[in-house]
Amino acid sequence: MIRSHESIVEDQFGDQAQAYVSSTVHAGGEDLDALESIAERDKPDHALDLGSGGGHVAYRLARHSRAVTAVDLSAAMLEAVHDTAKQRGLSNIATCPAPAERLPFDDAAFDLLACRFSAHHWRDWQAGLREARRVLKPGATAIFIDVVSPAYPPFDTHLQAVELLRDPSHVRDYTEGEWASALGHAGFRIRGTIKRRLRMDFGAWVSRMRTPDAHRAAIRSLQHPAPAETATYFAIEPDGSFSIDALQIEASACRARAL
Repeated sequence: MIRSHESIVEDQFGDQAQAYVSSTVHAGGEDLDALESIAERDKPDHALDLGSGGGHVAYRLARHSRAVTAVDLSAAMLEAVHDTAKQRGLSNIATCPAPAERLPFDDAAFDLLACRFSAHHWRDWQAGLREARRVLKPGATAIFIDVVSPAYPPFDTHLQAVELLRDPSHVRDYTEGEWASALGHAGFRIRGTIKRRLRMDFGAWVSRMRTPDAHRAAIRSLQHPAPAETATYFAIEPDGSFSIDALQIEASACRARAL
């Protein structure tokens, strides 16, 4: 049976919504603190959390925004965000199920947009970035945070392979150069970037996605004979845990929107 990318995403994340709400990897980190500092600085009237997942960005934005809309492809994820926001007393968070490539909002509807660890799942990444620009007011801030691929082909191949084996909804981890080019074409101007190193605990990493045993074994089969330079770059540990790069990009929506 042929399935759409959207149905694969829902299958992967729908039943795991609560796992992403409670995930320590997603619930904290320097990047979330930095993102909240930007929100505190800008004090947006209406902020957008694009690809909300467990809602951790929305919870931070809600402290400094009049209103926040959390968007995700998974309705189950958004239900978990709604329930968690209610538990935390955050009454200014609304939810909206939608793909990043087709946002059901007017042009210039938001004055801050944040997107964290979501873009590598988008079916059409560049279309998603164009939509992000469309719904932002000119001059408004956008923060994109995601895993980035090394530009060196052997490292890139290894990363994409283990990501796809772990999660069939994975599309691609893009390089820093690809991000810069795509954002420029979408109508953004990059203000600054920060790269951070993240350690992925293998057991938690695969359990969060309910990765089948056969795929876990396949990942380990790629790690065991990996060339020394690949093993060193990803800091592959005996139990399969490893480290990856995450990039934080702060950008502004250009006055003239790209076509």
